[in-house]
Amino acid sequence: MNEDSDLDEIREKKMEEMKEKLGSGGNGGNSSQSDPIKLNSSNFETVINENNLVVVDAWAEWCGPCKMMDPVIEELAEEYSDISVGKLNVDDNQEIAAKFGIRSIPTLLFFKNGELVDRSTGALPKDQLKPKFEELKSS
Repeated sequence: MNEDSDLDEIREKKMEEMKEKLGSGGNGGNSSQSDPIKLNSSNFETVINENNLVVVDAWAEWCGPCKMMDPVIEELAEEYSDISVGKLNVDDNQEIAAKFGIRSIPTLLFFKNGELVDRSTGALPKDQLKPKFEELKSS
């Protein structure tokens, strides 16, 4: 096999694994996993559309405030297991970042039933983000 077909095969396998995880969480179409989902151009739309509640953390490797937010996002993903949390590297997924007008990072995008309903920009403490997660659940 050549390198491209190997990559395609790996991508397909990963997509199938992700679909199985997403489809098996018996919570109204939300993943029951607490670890954030690594989002990219091949799974972004699927994750957003197949889960009722999704929070996307837009970040980059070089971003200091993004690194500070990492443990906060992981804690919130664990506490709010009924909300699917994904991480989107904006350097690797510039088309998605442009589509949602992400000009500063970290940015959190809040989706309900596939629709963007809220966003937050900048490194915020957990106590300022929890109300946004609560609002997403109750809206």
